[in-house]
Amino acid sequence: MDSDKKPRLIHLVIALESAVLLAFLLMLTPIGGRLTLSENVGSAENGEAESGAPEDGETERLEKAGGGNAEENSGQPKEKEDSGRPESDDGADGQPDSEQKDYIKWVDFDIPADALKKAFRCDIDTYLADIHLNWIEILAYLGTQYGGDFSRYKESDMDAITARLLTGEKMADIAAEMEYYPYYLEAYTAVLGGMVGEYQVEIPGAQAPEFALPKDENGNPIPTEDNVWVTKYGLKAFSPIAKNYPYTDYDDFGASRDYGFHRVHLGHDLTGQVGTPVIAVESGRVEAMGWNRYGGWRLGIRSLDGQRYYYYAHLRKNYPYHKSLQEGSIVQAGDVIGYLGRTGYSSTENTNNIEDPHLHFGIQLIFDESQKDSDHEIWIDCHELIKFLSINRAETVKDESTKEYYRVYQMKDPAIPGGAAEQRIPEQADAPS
Repeated sequence: MDSDKKPRLIHLVIALESAVLLAFLLMLTPIGGRLTLSENVGSAENGEAESGAPEDGETERLEKAGGGNAEENSGQPKEKEDSGRPESDDGADGQPDSEQKDYIKWVDFDIPADALKKAFRCDIDTYLADIHLNWIEILAYLGTQYGGDFSRYKESDMDAITARLLTGEKMADIAAEMEYYPYYLEAYTAVLGGMVGEYQVEIPGAQAPEFALPKDENGNPIPTEDNVWVTKYGLKAFSPIAKNYPYTDYDDFGASRDYGFHRVHLGHDLTGQVGTPVIAVESGRVEAMGWNRYGGWRLGIRSLDGQRYYYYAHLRKNYPYHKSLQEGSIVQAGDVIGYLGRTGYSSTENTNNIEDPHLHFGIQLIFDESQKDSDHEIWIDCHELIKFLSINRAETVKDESTKEYYRVYQMKDPAIPGGAAEQRIPEQADAPS
């Protein structure tokens, strides 16, 4: 090596060593600390450090679930199969910035049908007792106890908490030290809150108790074959498939879907016969009707408390909806709202591209309006809920002159301000009720 090149090489080595030393010293300074802190805060704002749900017990399960929607988790562009709503023009993601609001960001609902039925029976069986048990509070207590994992459910656990409540203990006192009980109570209320309560319903006169029968001039009950009205407390939500119509289903929430782009299935499919009457699960307001290239003819109904969006898709070609419906209509739980079909998977309206006729049914939870149509929608697995609701299926009758279906037994849901129109075959609607 030439002697005149040695000083330059030494200078280069010294310069490199100085640069490394300077970088190391920078990380030890307050400036470096602030840079590192800022990077961590950025991660939290992007949803990596803040789940919006309890951290203990169910954290691992929430991380596996992934949160958000299928498009977000797949890394694909945002195209929706399941929301059935038009895109919004408000902001980059269709919604105003709600990052600082305090509301639930994710719900993992896996309560088995057996637990739902048992808690429900505890509620209605004690309705007129001195101590009335609340089924959602019982389920929220168990959800907290299990960290949201109901695969750990045992009947004896429910027996134990109901026994304590029936001795006079208050749930507020029992759960006072359970940090995440308020979360589960709010989350499960969002799913189940509109399903149990008082309502009026028609029943066959032959099944009516004496006090509900018409009376003669002496106050004696008069037997009748007509329907009579009674007030009940119980399940006022319905299966989405009408009574006496067969269907098959399995837990397909999260299954892969490939039409348009790869994503996961955010609903529950009930396979049945084309034309099977589809029933409103809960009373609410029609928010969306029309064609969606994924869901075909679809219908979206928002619960009256605003927390649940019920989505019914792949409805029948040519005649998907009950003729009484339009956007903004109020429907009562148990009303016929449409007909099962196999439309969808096409940009061309009224196309049958679904191989097996089925109803795609989904439930979205909405704790804040920014979640309504966004990258942070909460769709729940409703397979077990559908099994539970199968204990209440609406009976229907066909109007032979129009081929339209109507409910047989009318209902008056007090949740509907001013009441809703009865759904009767037209000639029956003119008769006094």
